[in-house]
Amino acid sequence: MSPWFLSGDAGSQAPVRIFCFPHGGGDPRGYLTWQPALAPVAELLVVCAPGRAHRFAEPPPASIGELAIGAADAISAHADRPVILFGHSFGALVAFEAARLLRDTPAVRGLVLSGCVAPALMPTEYLVWAAGLTGREFAEMAGKYEGLAPEIVADEELQELLLPGLRADLRLIAEYRYRPAAPLALTGTLINGRDDWHVADSTIDGWRREFSAPPDRHWHPGGHFYFDDHPAAVLDTLTALASDVDISTDQHVEVI
Repeated sequence: MSPWFLSGDAGSQAPVRIFCFPHGGGDPRGYLTWQPALAPVAELLVVCAPGRAHRFAEPPPASIGELAIGAADAISAHADRPVILFGHSFGALVAFEAARLLRDTPAVRGLVLSGCVAPALMPTEYLVWAAGLTGREFAEMAGKYEGLAPEIVADEELQELLLPGLRADLRLIAEYRYRPAAPLALTGTLINGRDDWHVADSTIDGWRREFSAPPDRHWHPGGHFYFDDHPAAVLDTLTALASDVDISTDQHVEVI
């Protein structure tokens, strides 16, 4: 298996692969808990960027574009069965850029985006402001807006251990520049929490222009990490998409 991915064993024989792009500063290993719910319809492969988890010694990517290129190349090499991409927050933006690079890969059938405004609106004023913070101010911001646990906000040693990844990802978003391109001819799905202040109907409407057909929208109770307490909010949608996808890889089909 490529160093770009983490996986469990439960879905290795499944007919569909789901590539999961973690949120900013997120531990990719945390998403592996989703695999049992997806088996046997899908194998979950979690994207692990250079500089994270088992790749901690590698130089981190210099831009979202560079990260997307690396991930897309690795996904292309593992597209021997139908593929669905899923990303949350920072991961949604990376998954979108990777999907653009993979637009000519027939196996890529769907793109599921969670907790992220339309890319043409990125970076938001909040993200640019947050990326410019350091030290205590950064920790307090993460506690107030990003769900960082109070015990970490109060402990500088824990901050030095747990916050560098979030800092790095926020800086990548702050430097992101959207480029218009042809709409993606694959199934688009948007999933969001109703109480997520990061997103609203007005800020996700722009995703429509990125797909040749309007993406489905799903709203669930909860905030930015609505799936922490209710993982079925994501897993039910992923399972349905994986179950309905045409398992042939010689043509591009849309999931209905």
